[in-house]
Amino acid sequence: MRKVILIIALMFRPGGSWAHVFPVLSDPRVGAAVTTAPTQVTILFDGEMEPVFSAIEVTNKDKVQVDKKDSHMDANDPGTLAVDLVPGLPAGEYHVEWRAVARDGHLTMGHFSFWIKGGKP
Repeated sequence: MRKVILIIALMFRPGGSWAHVFPVLSDPRVGAAVTTAPTQVTILFDGEMEPVFSAIEVTNKDKVQVDKKDSHMDANDPGTLAVDLVPGLPAGEYHVEWRAVARDGHLTMGHFSFWIKGGKP
């Protein structure tokens, strides 16, 4: 019984070993249909990340990369990851894949889509 209590206490201690980072907010939002093409995709996470190992990639429906391959962390907020998009994206569906590595090395990955309605911005 003491071992069970110790394990539970270690799992829920502040700064515990379960330090994955998870997305809180994105721009464009998950599943959004926007009327003008965004110039950047930004994801806010609930913790700080390792900049070298964290990245965002954006592709179109044909799996062609449409970002500028400049995934970076916000200089003022180590919990915000961003990537610039090529200008003038046409209407259509876009897929965002992200990889975030917490400061302690835990990896979290995910993906979402957004749509651009109409024509170019």
